[in-house]
Amino acid sequence: MKLILIEDVPNLGYKDDVIEVKSGYGRNYLIPQGKAVIATPSALKILAENQRQRAHKLAKIKADAEAVAATLEGVALTIGAKTSSTGTIFGSVNNIQIAEALEKAGHNIDRKLIFIKEAVKEVGNYTATVRLHKEVAVEIPFEVVAE
Repeated sequence: MKLILIEDVPNLGYKDDVIEVKSGYGRNYLIPQGKAVIATPSALKILAENQRQRAHKLAKIKADAEAVAATLEGVALTIGAKTSSTGTIFGSVNNIQIAEALEKAGHNIDRKLIFIKEAVKEVGNYTATVRLHKEVAVEIPFEVVAE
């Protein structure tokens, strides 16, 4: 089943992408949630026209994302967490704490744009990815230390 995404869907695609998914996933989840529409010939023509008209706006959005990425390049974060005597964290460090640490460093990044590959449950060095645009992503190293 071919669909046009209305909004970004993690691990599937970005807004205005034409994707191929199984019928049940499209009919039972993506379309009712308002995340996609069926890719009919008329919908594809409308999409092409909209993309043509928005081309310069998209270039500006990408340039803005690259500017933010340039400011985030040298940033290294230190996040304090309560730990046991063995170095295991009570709970875990997630994207909310990284967004707060970036806020303290002077960068206002939405927590939904921050992704951590593995669960952070011990003291040590890790890396988070900030996806500012579908073509612009920044790796931010962070260290988890005991409070």
